[in-house]
Amino acid sequence: MNDLSSAPAGDAAALNDASGEAIRIRGARQNNLKNLDVDIPTGELVVVTGPSGSGKSSLVFDTLYAEGQRRYVETFSPYARQFLDRMDKPQVDSIEGIPPAIAIDQTNPVRTSRSTVGTMTEINDHLKLLFARTGRLFCRQCKQVVRRDNPESIYAEMADRAAAAGDPRIEITFPIDVPANFTDEEVTKLLQAQGYTRIHNNPHPDPLPGEREKKRLQVVQDRVKMGSAEKARVVEAIEAGLRIGVGKVNVFVEPSSPPSPRREGDLSPPSAKAQGEVAWKFSTGLHCAGCDISYSDPTPAAFSFNSPIGACATCRGFGRVIGVDYGLVIPDESKSLAEGAVKIFQSKSYGESQADLAKLAKRRGVAMDIAWRDLPEEHRRWVIEGDADWVSWNKSGKTHWYGVQRFFNWLETKAYKMHVRVLLSRYRAYTPCTTCHGTRLKAESLLWRVEDLTVHEMMLMPADRLRDLFATLVLPAPFDEATSMLAGEIRSRLAFLCQVGLGYLTLDRQSRTLSGGEVQRINLTTALGTSLVNTLFVLDEPSIGLHPRDMGRVIDVMKRLRDAGNSLVVVEHDPQIML
Repeated sequence: MNDLSSAPAGDAAALNDASGEAIRIRGARQNNLKNLDVDIPTGELVVVTGPSGSGKSSLVFDTLYAEGQRRYVETFSPYARQFLDRMDKPQVDSIEGIPPAIAIDQTNPVRTSRSTVGTMTEINDHLKLLFARTGRLFCRQCKQVVRRDNPESIYAEMADRAAAAGDPRIEITFPIDVPANFTDEEVTKLLQAQGYTRIHNNPHPDPLPGEREKKRLQVVQDRVKMGSAEKARVVEAIEAGLRIGVGKVNVFVEPSSPPSPRREGDLSPPSAKAQGEVAWKFSTGLHCAGCDISYSDPTPAAFSFNSPIGACATCRGFGRVIGVDYGLVIPDESKSLAEGAVKIFQSKSYGESQADLAKLAKRRGVAMDIAWRDLPEEHRRWVIEGDADWVSWNKSGKTHWYGVQRFFNWLETKAYKMHVRVLLSRYRAYTPCTTCHGTRLKAESLLWRVEDLTVHEMMLMPADRLRDLFATLVLPAPFDEATSMLAGEIRSRLAFLCQVGLGYLTLDRQSRTLSGGEVQRINLTTALGTSLVNTLFVLDEPSIGLHPRDMGRVIDVMKRLRDAGNSLVVVEHDPQIML
């Protein structure tokens, strides 16, 4: 590390001769600089220090960084430059040998809640790739793991289940849905033409309201006993069933009592399901065979709240929505309903609603003279939500209580009036999204888990705990080299965060709530994680806000950036960094 403010000219020249390369600044006159000539060696960690007003920031940021950034932006096309911030040319005679520059200062320009610690460090980008590659899907209904079956895995599971059940006779079937424009007779004739002469008895699922009864036939592919059947025959039957059944195969265990004999070619299903029948369901897709629920393949965008594919449709990935805050509607819970607990009903314009509440509360048996906090939960819910059999304002507006919630819904229809918008703004606030409960993601994205944790649960963990988790993470087999590299990148970036004393931050922490020192150290670890080389990094007092025990960690990070082939110029007063 080099202190250019106190190094004699001869020592600086000797240092430049030793390094062979330097940034040469001649005639710098920016702000309070007076024709300054200085050579800054590249590939080194250089500290610029001095009293306040001596021109440290004018030299490092307003001259060195400004020129490096300006030259870098000039390399882009005119079309691309219009989207980039361009800096004015500094007042200097010449600057030679300057590489592309990156400033890591203490300003926090982030104002959007979409930016978090995870997005700043790019750990979120790697996490969503890891979940898309190695995540395990759990069914939202039965909570069991949903996996893709193949003929070999189906045969192995059938053999295990048959052995446990005493080697019964089983039927390998595949489902066929009867189209709405076909009759049963047409489907059965088509199946007979293909050689299928048996249909297993199958109860039809309950149709949805307004739909006709959906008919599904379970066509028998083969009947075997696993203990005596050849593997090739069973696997061939499974493959044929998967091919015709569009990736679905159902295996039925025949009951102990034989069914009544049926004529060959009789494809009409029996009227009732045999007693004691057991069905084993398999699927080659992301389909829970037991619940008959299909899922889509995972994509990295499905685990990002900044993508419309993965973001909650209600809050659009923000985790909160603006709506009526009932803490503002009922600000004083010590008041009773008769004393005006519902604040908005106490104005002259809406006093009629207070009268409606008093009249209908007496009929309902809700006490008007008891403090709001002491009312039973059922009665408080009735005041807010109203009667469950309320239909509309015209039909039941005076005979049923509409509730505070419906009252605000009615006010929303009058929001074209200025005074109504002003009134509504008094009772609105940001509240957690009731659909995603603050996770920002769609429910389908939270069904995928790695180490029994969803991606949101990982983002809620402090960086040091998440680092310990990934240190012992065992990826499920099989995984390729790219997946192993993903886990390695996550481990290294979490380690960098902990090295600079930010292990207490969670990945879900919003960037706009960070202090200037925290933002600077995060940007420092991000630069280290991107593996940049031949770049000039300009830092502004990275020691501010650091505990002395963390100072050595920050110095180690800066040394690693230097050893990677970068140049660092640091404005600093701390002797630990200067020396």
